[in-house]
Amino acid sequence: MAPAPRRASSFFSVLLVLLFALSVVGRAGATGVFQVRRKFPRHGRRGVAEHLAALRRHDVGRHGRLLGAVVDLGLGGVGLPTAAGLYYTRIEIGSPPKGYYVQVDTGSDILWVNCIRCDGCPARSGLGIELTQYDPAAGSGATVVGCQDEFCVATNSAGGVPPTCSSTSSPCQFAITYEDGGTAAGFYVTDLVHYNQVSGGDGQTTTSNASITFGCGAQLGADLGSSDQAVDGILGFSQSDSSMLSQLAAARRVRKVFAHCLDTVRGGGIFAIGDLCPQAEEDAVGAQRVCEIYHRTSYNVNLQGISVGGATLQLPTSTFGSGGSKGTTIIDSGTTLAYLPREVYRTLLAAVFAKHQDLALHNYQDLVCFQFSGSVDDGFPVITFSFEGGLTMNVYPDDYLFQNRNDLYCMGFLDGGVQTDIVLLGDLVLSNKLVVYDLEKEVIGWTEYNCSSSIKIKDDKTGSVYTVDAQNISAGWRFQRHNSLVLLILVTTIWSCLSYIA
Repeated sequence: MAPAPRRASSFFSVLLVLLFALSVVGRAGATGVFQVRRKFPRHGRRGVAEHLAALRRHDVGRHGRLLGAVVDLGLGGVGLPTAAGLYYTRIEIGSPPKGYYVQVDTGSDILWVNCIRCDGCPARSGLGIELTQYDPAAGSGATVVGCQDEFCVATNSAGGVPPTCSSTSSPCQFAITYEDGGTAAGFYVTDLVHYNQVSGGDGQTTTSNASITFGCGAQLGADLGSSDQAVDGILGFSQSDSSMLSQLAAARRVRKVFAHCLDTVRGGGIFAIGDLCPQAEEDAVGAQRVCEIYHRTSYNVNLQGISVGGATLQLPTSTFGSGGSKGTTIIDSGTTLAYLPREVYRTLLAAVFAKHQDLALHNYQDLVCFQFSGSVDDGFPVITFSFEGGLTMNVYPDDYLFQNRNDLYCMGFLDGGVQTDIVLLGDLVLSNKLVVYDLEKEVIGWTEYNCSSSIKIKDDKTGSVYTVDAQNISAGWRFQRHNSLVLLILVTTIWSCLSYIA
């Protein structure tokens, strides 16, 4: 779930955060190796209709925010509509460290976790995980960030010292509003986030940590406090300087390069921070086949065309960033489905079902659904998105057509409305692909990949090459110092060398 642009808090919320912050003391923490899991269970505890409705509400909230503030868009992560939605991982914070389950969201700017005595924070989760509220006073090194601190000034969207800053002892506040009504408010602390660094064969790791500034959630509102889908917080991976990735890079712990591979076959996948070796970069995104990331906090790229079954669609020029406006397509791993401008959506829909005029299409939770007893891969065309730089993304029928029940299939592309030219590509199209974000070169690329398999990583300091297996964490998973990795935060420069893959 990605945030909408920040807006002023009410006096009560500000007072609550101030009183809450003054009652605790924060400490610095670090994270390392994480395993990624999809947020919604494969079958869930709810019916299919309710499950799809929840995912749709989540996407509508994100999409509404994106439409309202295109320049300041965020990026997040998702899974199959009937199998999983958001992806989450487990991190450890503090001294001594405690574990927290956080949603991995490339559309959010910061890491934040629910804090002790939080107003509106869930006490339990329907995901089968144990929730933990962060207590800054329980450790030995957490510090509350002051409102005149450089970090606070830099993250203030209005610029300068926040207007609520009354003294140097006042905490630096954060307030995030989501268009679906969800809110998160609190204050910033600095503490150690612990993570594992690959150090040997068979996924052996050593523990490391870094001092990270993150949000201490004092008040949640609306769906963020829902126990059915609750996690402990959000781990933001946007381009913002306040993200954990940017903080690690500023401390010279990592390069500003990361990759993810979200698995819809077994669940979970791989999420790695680290620079790519030249062989891997060529294999992963193809020689010169990368898209420029336009300067926004989200990952905006320039779409040049869409084809269905090899036939190019005739689409409005506004779809491709005409009139000097580029980057109108958003790569958003925090959105479950994919959203297209209305005219684009209708043109695509007609092309997909051109050879199936006999099918009766039904609306189900705003999704186009139909009865089909054959093989969707044999009966429906491949959709191809073409981007600048020669990069293409194929979306296969078994990706964009998901089975709801028995022989009922639904299409994962939705109508984004008439008031937008934004194309929003969520996990529906990003799953089962190794996606590489190089923020130093300001490019993004991807390749089709078996996210249930493994990758080879290379430490450029030692030249050693290690195997990292994809995994799917469960509620019983515990932070291991010698586990294979799914989400990797690397202290030394780690190279993801696909050329070594068996």
